[in-house]
Amino acid sequence: MDRPVEKGCLHREVPVKNPKPIVGVTLGDPAGIGPELVRKVVRRVGNSISLEILGGTGQVRLGKPTLGGAREVKAALEESVRLLQHGRWAAVVNGPVSKAWLRRVGFPFPGQTEFYARAFGMRSDEVTMMMIGPRLRIALVSTHLPLREAVRRLRKKDIVRSGVHLGDVLQRLGCKKPKIAVCGLNPHAGEGGVFGKEEKTIVGPAVRELRRRTGWKVSGPESPDSVFRRAYQGEFDGVVSLYHDQGLIPAKLLDFDSTVNLTAGLPVVRCSPDHGTAFSLAGRGKASPDSMLAAIRLAHRLTRNPSK
Repeated sequence: MDRPVEKGCLHREVPVKNPKPIVGVTLGDPAGIGPELVRKVVRRVGNSISLEILGGTGQVRLGKPTLGGAREVKAALEESVRLLQHGRWAAVVNGPVSKAWLRRVGFPFPGQTEFYARAFGMRSDEVTMMMIGPRLRIALVSTHLPLREAVRRLRKKDIVRSGVHLGDVLQRLGCKKPKIAVCGLNPHAGEGGVFGKEEKTIVGPAVRELRRRTGWKVSGPESPDSVFRRAYQGEFDGVVSLYHDQGLIPAKLLDFDSTVNLTAGLPVVRCSPDHGTAFSLAGRGKASPDSMLAAIRLAHRLTRNPSK
């Protein structure tokens, strides 16, 4: 049996007692779980956060993505940039999108992280994708690259950039003197050069540069197979991960329903839930709103504690 049809509005304001700062929300792909999650979150947030919602202009069969829906997502993302640049929105939270369907309507970016970087005149290697959860805080040196390319492109400057962004966010969240671990690339962080040289030639120098530049307690290169457990136990406030899956696997294992994807380094706050469109769940009422709620709350918190 077909699932119900969703119909929404392009730009809907949720009345609040205090209209500033406004956190904007793009619904994501209208055939996915994004619209359902936003409805649930609006009820739970109430008047505590000022929200404006963008998207949901047409009719779509839930669970059935279309080119029209992808065009709607693209238009909402572009409109969100205008609202951010004109100062109406202090932050944006993006509902989940389908990268494959966006590519089919001329969206040339591998993800929303790279889209917002370009929109604000920045290169993708000037911003940092982070996963912020209750148990782990992880910054990624590279994002949506094939693993072979992520290893080939690993550079000291990108590790340093990710570490600086991680420490800045941790300070905004209340860690005055962040304790940061930097992952190694190879098994056992290279085992002294037995399993690879990148720890000595790239990662180690980046760790020393981070210490010199920031004065924070920065440890590494740390063995990737144990460092996330150590962070979970409280030894570190955050971890710098050298490539996408190295960081996202532990983040989603421990905090799947409450982790937030944060783009650090932008002149605005940009967050999203850590999951995808889940077309197979759309319209069934089973999707958890926890990650979307956490993203909105984190965005609101960061607007109150801007970067120095």
